[in-house]
Amino acid sequence: MTLNRRQMLLAAGAALVTPEPLDRALAADKGSPKKVLFFTKSSGFQHAVIARKDGKPGLAEQILTAIGKEHGFEVVASKDGRLFDPDEIGRWDAFAFETTGDLTQAGTDKEPPMSPDGKQAFLDSIRRGKGFLGMHCATDTFHGWGETLDPYIEMIGGEFIVHGQQQKARIDVADPSFPGADRFGSSFEILDEWYALKNFQDDLHVILVQNTEDMEKTKGGDRAYNRPNFPETWARVHGKGRVFYTSMGHREDVWENPLYQGLLIGALNWATGKVDASIEPNVTKVTPGYKDIPA
Repeated sequence: MTLNRRQMLLAAGAALVTPEPLDRALAADKGSPKKVLFFTKSSGFQHAVIARKDGKPGLAEQILTAIGKEHGFEVVASKDGRLFDPDEIGRWDAFAFETTGDLTQAGTDKEPPMSPDGKQAFLDSIRRGKGFLGMHCATDTFHGWGETLDPYIEMIGGEFIVHGQQQKARIDVADPSFPGADRFGSSFEILDEWYALKNFQDDLHVILVQNTEDMEKTKGGDRAYNRPNFPETWARVHGKGRVFYTSMGHREDVWENPLYQGLLIGALNWATGKVDASIEPNVTKVTPGYKDIPA
């Protein structure tokens, strides 16, 4: 299916006003609200969807907070890295990241960074069973050096290389049974900024596939998309923690899209243990050329 901006905005408005469709598709035992820290610090490039104006939360912060509340999550959006300090991190059941750069540095937005101890406490908490969601630029965070992967990249499962111009691309659905993914059909087209990725973990359970066949490969896309299909959205287990990532989420109209919102709620339900899903590794089966990257 093809989703144009007008269709997405109209549908998004309905979804935010009347949440019943998401409730039916993603029903889970709410119990006590799960507490989620939505971290939006930009130590590198700051994306418009998480930029704050006049002290007001960014659009992505507003949306995830609102739909989270509708589905049994207490989402706190913050750019304050001190919330990861060892004496603070126990407050959270899960973490959602739309971040860039080395988060132990003040960087672009000058907000308080994580301490090195805070970064380690965060990574340890995932291994011990906390949930994690990464959206879009979360893979453009904590890059390694040379052949050495940063432990954050190992956790999230892949690393940003480059992107070409924004374009409508076809996304193939590898696992429609993952919570929130069934509504996409067998494939769909959507306009966004698409990340080329590398350093995939070999245990990825791929949910959505970046279909590169018809993508524009000039205007910056020669290094990004001149390659076989590769994972776009996935889940994996890191220690005892459940990890989810999708490269969608650059554009405001993507965040306003109820299908994207449903995918995030489904992922939150899974990452926090509200629902289960089969996530056996399938990366070599559904994206056999995922390691083939143009020079």
